[in-house]
Amino acid sequence: ALDPLSTSFFMGGAAAVWQLLFPGSWLRCSLLECCSMRDTLNISVLKMHLEQKVFGQHLAGQIVLRALSANVHSHRPRKPLVMSFHGWTGTGKSFVSSIIAENLYQPDAPRRMFVHHFSTVLHFPHASHVHLYKEQLQNWIRGNVSACPRSLFIFSEMDQMPHGLIDSIMPFLGYRKEINGVYYGKAIFLFLNNAGGDKITEVALDYWRRQKRREEIPLKELQSLMSEEIFNNKNSGFFHSQLIQKNLIDYFIPFLPLEYRHVKECVRRELRLGGHLEDEDLMTEIASAMTDYPSEERLYSSKGCKTVASRV
Repeated sequence: ALDPLSTSFFMGGAAAVWQLLFPGSWLRCSLLECCSMRDTLNISVLKMHLEQKVFGQHLAGQIVLRALSANVHSHRPRKPLVMSFHGWTGTGKSFVSSIIAENLYQPDAPRRMFVHHFSTVLHFPHASHVHLYKEQLQNWIRGNVSACPRSLFIFSEMDQMPHGLIDSIMPFLGYRKEINGVYYGKAIFLFLNNAGGDKITEVALDYWRRQKRREEIPLKELQSLMSEEIFNNKNSGFFHSQLIQKNLIDYFIPFLPLEYRHVKECVRRELRLGGHLEDEDLMTEIASAMTDYPSEERLYSSKGCKTVASRV
């Protein structure tokens, strides 16, 4: 029999071991990098950040808020949330994904454990190695969702991804309770793609030429054009993809081309971030120089706000 002192040590040690092994325990979270099982996303704060920091993307902001709100408020979502961002470079696709990541987890959480960013150019550079990439990608997703159900996966430069690679994650995106004991319903997948940007710009330009506001562009019209364009575009990363065929992408989100007024707001924000005065002449000069498409009207910035920081 154990004496009372030994019993206390034994029970205390067992409790400590349990605290370290249990995924949501306070001790594990204080000593190790762990995933908070509580959904900490504040939709009101996210809405404020999108409105204050992202310019000219009312459609994208509305869809992102609606999609995330439905997902995080569901106790056990039936499938992972999958969103595909489309538009010209510099329109805010990467910026919005970073805002989502910042708001999805507690400020003091080690986000590198929960946010996984795949750059096609960096992580999947050789089309000849696609079979190896498929295996690595599946293992990476399986391992990280096992450790943290509320994992965020961001795939950038989708237009340069080797054909067929993204279909390797199809089993994780469907309506399944579990796969080999792992539940994927709380995971979030974001795909960032320049493909479809020209179509989106064509629609926006047509509305402008007909003297209609960009806010009047119907979302359904853009989404229908995007899904068809992306599926048949060899440079989209989703060329003849089963993710589209099987309707596993929940939202195709258009990012509209940025006008002079939007670029000017980007310049204004960059000046504020740098602690500079809001020089109207400087803001006008930079925004005017960056508004270059089409060559006749010079209505949109072909680079969006991509080079604003360096110009400032």
